[in-house]
Amino acid sequence: MSLTSREESLALLPTVILGIVFAWAIWHLFSRWNKPCLRTVAVVVLGDIGRSPRMMYHAQSFAENGFLTYIVGYGGSKPIPSLERQSKLQIHHLSEPPKFLGSLLPFVLYGPIKVLQQILSLLSVLLVQIPQAPEFIVVQNPPTIPTLAVIWLVGSLTGSKVIIDWHNLGYSILALKLGNDHSFVKIAAWFEKKFGRTAYAHLFVTEAMRIHLVEKWDLQGHKLVLHDRPPQRFHRSSSQEVHELFVRLKPTLTLQASLHDFLPESSVPYSTPFTHTMPEQHSQPVSPVAGSAARRNSIDFRAKITPSVPPTSATAPLYTEIQLPCRRPDRPALLVSSTSWTPDEDFGILLDAIQMYEMRAKELFEACQQAGNAGEHRSTRKRLPKLLVIITGKGPLRERYMNEVAKLQGKWEWVRCVSLWLEADDYPILLGSADLGVSLHSSSSSLDLPMKVVDMFGCGLPVCALDFACLNELVKDGLNGLIFRDSAQLAEQLEKLLVGFPDTPLLNDLRASLARSSKRHSARRSMGETEEEWRWGTWEDNWNARVKPLLLSDLEHH
Repeated sequence: MSLTSREESLALLPTVILGIVFAWAIWHLFSRWNKPCLRTVAVVVLGDIGRSPRMMYHAQSFAENGFLTYIVGYGGSKPIPSLERQSKLQIHHLSEPPKFLGSLLPFVLYGPIKVLQQILSLLSVLLVQIPQAPEFIVVQNPPTIPTLAVIWLVGSLTGSKVIIDWHNLGYSILALKLGNDHSFVKIAAWFEKKFGRTAYAHLFVTEAMRIHLVEKWDLQGHKLVLHDRPPQRFHRSSSQEVHELFVRLKPTLTLQASLHDFLPESSVPYSTPFTHTMPEQHSQPVSPVAGSAARRNSIDFRAKITPSVPPTSATAPLYTEIQLPCRRPDRPALLVSSTSWTPDEDFGILLDAIQMYEMRAKELFEACQQAGNAGEHRSTRKRLPKLLVIITGKGPLRERYMNEVAKLQGKWEWVRCVSLWLEADDYPILLGSADLGVSLHSSSSSLDLPMKVVDMFGCGLPVCALDFACLNELVKDGLNGLIFRDSAQLAEQLEKLLVGFPDTPLLNDLRASLARSSKRHSARRSMGETEEEWRWGTWEDNWNARVKPLLLSDLEHH
């Protein structure tokens, strides 16, 4: 053999070796995946697992029903604690492209790199890291691209049964930015239909979505509506839970400069701005006009903004005077709204509404003062309480809106708005501590429902919700909440619900209606009635009634 031939052979050697390795890998892969492993499931979300509650609830339900469960997604936020306690559940994190590339490269280059990274990461987890093909793959949609195509490919190769959990329509979210007629939106719609149509089963968050997709795309396979419901740990918080929560939040709230002269005086651990463990004489009512010099110089206030300084003996009660925590009559009303800070949730509506509330509260207070000066008894005049608005969640528009809030509330006396990120354990306690919830969700497709409202109802919290097409599947106007269409109507509802606080008859009626609905559900379940007859319940009850008969029917025979 000539030297040239040897050089050519040596040049081809790496290619031959790579070909052999690739052939061996393909053979090895299919020898492991020739049959899905029964009673296993991969729950896939192309997003932060800890910020995907419905998919975490799916994973927990599968694990509790004896499935070896793999939950696949990005890291970041901490998952709910119950997932970490499941012995039959494993978390597999997807790898992410280097973040610095996003700032160095234009989107036209970075976008394809990111999608390729997502494809490779999904294939690596589903075909290599998970030891054997799962019986089911449950995938969240959206995000649609490239998730549905990758899951379709994996299902075709391995025989796993694909279940798509339709949260919304991916192309409709893209249309918010580009418009319905944009070519990318049309391509995304085709992609979503092509790879989503032939799944083994489809789960829908609303009846409206089921009807729409079945009629428009002729979906194949099983089709079930699985309304969102909160897990069992969501409930109305006791006074003890409220007290302990705000003791934990004291350092966080102390860092909020806007609250320093707004909240009632408190001395942890004996009292918080919302609870106390002392007789009435130890709770000093706060002046209705925030920011008085005397109050800023008080011992309790200085202790509040300097938590390292222990309370003085003058403010500490005797041991025999300490009681179980109860809610303070001089507390502000607590309004909670959870948002993803995205264009489909217009925070400006709430911002405008609380500005109107500020003006109205001031008007009513001045009218009350004038009535008192004229000799009229002040208790006969209606008044609005101070209002603390807590916004939870993360998202791209947060900084913009909170900067706007900071500028406005420097002049406010009756309203404060702060943004907090809570641990998974504290979030339901906050909802259960609040007086009112607000949902700003406006569906891009008008076919999905806000999970935040479900969580609030699970905690017995009435909701004011922005109206859209299928909202009536969840919010019953005047029964478990109120529906508004603009900021002016929301401001009117806030006044109507909170006037006379803490004695609020309309708010109490809505809260009592939620409690009665939950009790009716429990009673009907005990009598063996079907899920359709239930008015309300937990995620566990709903999943077992709707999904378990389809996927786990043979378990009933063991």
